Amino acid sequence: MENVNSNRVKQGVEKAPHRSLMKALGLIDEEIQRPLIGIANSFSELVPGHTHLSKLAQEVKKGVIMGGGTPLEFSTIAVCDGIAMNHEGMKYSLVSRELIADSVEIVAKAHGLDGLVLIPNCDKVVPGMLMAAARLDIPAIVVSGGPMLAGKVRGQSVDLSTVFEGVGAVKAGTMSEEELYELEEGACPSCGSCSGMFTANSMNCMTEALGMALPGNGTIPAVYSERLRLAKYSGIQIMDLVKKNITTSQILTDKAFENALVVDMALGCSTNTVLHLFAIAHEAGVDLDLDIVNNISERTPNLCRLRPAGDYHIEDLYEAGGIMAVMSELNKKNLLNLQAQTVSNRNIGEIIDGFKVMDHNIIASINRPYSETGGIAVLSGSLAPDGAVVKRAAVAEEMLIHRGPARVFDREEDAVDAILSGDIVKGQVLVIRYEGPKGGPGMREMLTPTSALAGMGLDRDVALITDGRFSGATKGASIGHVSPEAALGGTIALVEDGDEIYIDMIQGRLELLVDEEVLHKRKENWRPLEKNTRGYLAKYESIVTSASTGAICKP
Repeated sequence: MENVNSNRVKQGVEKAPHRSLMKALGLIDEEIQRPLIGIANSFSELVPGHTHLSKLAQEVKKGVIMGGGTPLEFSTIAVCDGIAMNHEGMKYSLVSRELIADSVEIVAKAHGLDGLVLIPNCDKVVPGMLMAAARLDIPAIVVSGGPMLAGKVRGQSVDLSTVFEGVGAVKAGTMSEEELYELEEGACPSCGSCSGMFTANSMNCMTEALGMALPGNGTIPAVYSERLRLAKYSGIQIMDLVKKNITTSQILTDKAFENALVVDMALGCSTNTVLHLFAIAHEAGVDLDLDIVNNISERTPNLCRLRPAGDYHIEDLYEAGGIMAVMSELNKKNLLNLQAQTVSNRNIGEIIDGFKVMDHNIIASINRPYSETGGIAVLSGSLAPDGAVVKRAAVAEEMLIHRGPARVFDREEDAVDAILSGDIVKGQVLVIRYEGPKGGPGMREMLTPTSALAGMGLDRDVALITDGRFSGATKGASIGHVSPEAALGGTIALVEDGDEIYIDMIQGRLELLVDEEVLHKRKENWRPLEKNTRGYLAKYESIVTSASTGAICKP
């Protein structure tokens, strides 16, 4: 077996010092001679989605050894978005994606690794690792930590978003603090990524649709032993990829990204999937734009309504057949590229042939979908010339078209204070700006204000628009990624209290109903907000690009 990468660090007389250092690790000659497989493990005692990943890594290593390789584990960082939410910590969430990608690239290149098994789970870690795999173009496979089980409180299935909404309900006087404590105690009953179709689970499902993980990776619950077996099989499979030199560029093609977007629309994933798929595609040299997203959404039916769009959780999707069953259903109307290759060393068509939907209450029939169009929509217009994104599947029908007066806030915290104090009334359109990639910096998620609106019973009456982004747990008329952002002088920076805003999620429009001459005068007087950004955020601010391009970083 020819191991081009690791030979650079271990073959020949001149590499005797390198082999000596490997022996300091405890490796013997037989292990050094085998392919060196990096196990990128994002284990953390700070993140509930990652607290069990050390056990998963051990199973991966067993698989690598069975396949004839030498596993070598290293670590990456991870941020729990739920814990980071609604304070300065959320500025560091999206930016961690770049650090994760960079760190995996650095370790793999510096040590001449022949292949990678990537063990992520939460929001930015999955795309960060996939970005690195695309850059490196070596054999790689993803095995994630898996979803958390839903909680049970008073006979009802609950999750983290239920707790966030409970805060608003307490403020509205419709829930007691004792009842909220019950939710707090029971909503997150196990390790794993939060149990709805939130961003982490959305991206883990995307690993299957992209062909970068074995079937089941997106939906097998974190606490099931089946996930340990999946980890072992993934360790074995990376060795097959190495032997056959099947690299990421053969898998992360334009056809793979089209498949991922089709599945994204069918599932009703988080709006963040658009941001992350664009960033991964950029690293893979594949061109994506928002027009492609809308074109795919227009022809793809929405088949799933998982939390927050419905009452089901990821464990229910697992029982119904998982991602491959969804893809099998989509194939009934020829919506997929069946020849797209996967890490299984089989194409998508060959894999989905053995799957079928086990419960059409959870995965709707292609002939009776929840809607004829996809779960995500891209809006554009005078308020968002370069586009904005909304999780249409989680929007009440009466809010798909809405017109109302703006209430403008330059910080998320100020908007939350206004909501919880009862200062927001039905019909208004909240605008939260200067929270974009540069303006934040870091493009904070807005789960707290959207959950507060829902908890106070306003999610069917109030729209929220931001140049920041929304958690996948968000429901309601929540429109994010408005581009250009306020910090760059986009139209959103010129909105004033009382301005009329028109939203049409059916026709894809987002309009600020203010005369152009008035906007021109406002633009002349506009000055960006001053802020004192330091440390890594200052570096990130200087290189990050627009949300419309995936918030990729360019020096």
